[in-house]
Parts: sequence; C-alpha cells; structure tokens
Amino acid sequence: MRVLIYQAHPGAQHSMANKAMNAATQSVEGIEFVDLYAKYPRFDIDVAAEQERLLRSDVILFQYPLFWYSTPSIIKEWQDLVLEHGFAYGTGGDKLADKIWSMGITCGAPEDAYGADGYNGFALRTLLTPMEQTARLCHMQFLSPYVLYGALAKREGHGLSPHAEGWRRWLVALRDDQVSFESANALDVVQAENLNEVIQ
Repeated sequence: MRVLIYQAHPGAQHSMANKAMNAATQSVEGIEFVDLYAKYPRFDIDVAAEQERLLRSDVILFQYPLFWYSTPSIIKEWQDLVLEHGFAYGTGGDKLADKIWSMGITCGAPEDAYGADGYNGFALRTLLTPMEQTARLCHMQFLSPYVLYGALAKREGHGLSPHAEGWRRWLVALRDDQVSFESANALDVVQAENLNEVIQ
C-alpha cells in the first residue's frame, strides 16, 4: 500500500523521539514523508497539492507530539482547508473512502497518567476521539495509533531505540499490507511492545 506520513512538530529539530522516528521512516522504501511545518512555515497550505497527495495514497499517518490533549495547530489548519465539503465529506465528498487514517503519537507523560485514575483524567484514545470521528466523517478506516508514552523519560534514559524500530516495523507492515486491522483496533493503542499481536 502507498503510505503517506505528515509530520507535525513545531520543534522537530529538538525532538529526539521524532528524529529517531524520522530516521526509521527514511530507512523504509516507498514512504512519502511531508514535514508540515517545514513545508508550510506560514500555514499557507496548498489545498490542491495536498488533496492530490491524499488521492494517490492508501494510508495517511499523522506523526506528532500530543499538545494540550490535541494535535499541533498546523494539523487543525490542514484539516480545515484540505478536507473540503464535496471532497472529503458531504454531497459527493467520498474521494477518501476506504483509505486508512491513523497517527504516530509521542506523549511526554507516562502511560499511567492516562485514564480515570491518571492525572490526565482520560484514556488517550478518548482524547483522540476528534481524529477518529474525522476519519469516519470522511468515510475512511480509522486504525489504532502507534504511541510512545513517557517520551521525555525514554529520551533521557536512551530508551527510544525500541520505539523507533517498532515504528519502522509498523510502516513496513502497513506498506506490505500485513497489519491485522481487527487485532490492531482491538487495542486502544499500538506500541512497540504489542506489535507482534497485530502484524500478520
């Protein structure tokens, strides 16, 4: 399958986790990679070009750090402009039907910070509901996101390698159509530790 990755990290040059993920991405042939902040530093998004990217892709991944329980702002701007009525949703808006929508997310907080008993109060998957519903509105298949919890601690403890290697394996499996969607979507999130459960 044709995989498209949109990276959206306003401080990507300072993020060791995203640098590790990007290096893993570059090692996989046949992946289209777009750094949204580098491509559109003034948020002047080329809607026609982005829609063409989507049309030629089968899997659309957004790679970003969780910011205030949501996406970095450029993803919202991209969504507002690119996912037009008549293109992505609404009357005649079925151009993205059956394509796969997912994310690669880094979280500074540890896994136990999420959920009713954690200090963030909600499960991560609950916080991602707007992305999931966007996929549904656009007639796309939502796939559980690939997640790194505790990114700051793992950076300091040199624990990013397993995550980056997992990301590489995840991309290869998506490209080669070897992901069990049923198994992946039975999980709230996909992590390096549970990849073997979802790759066929």
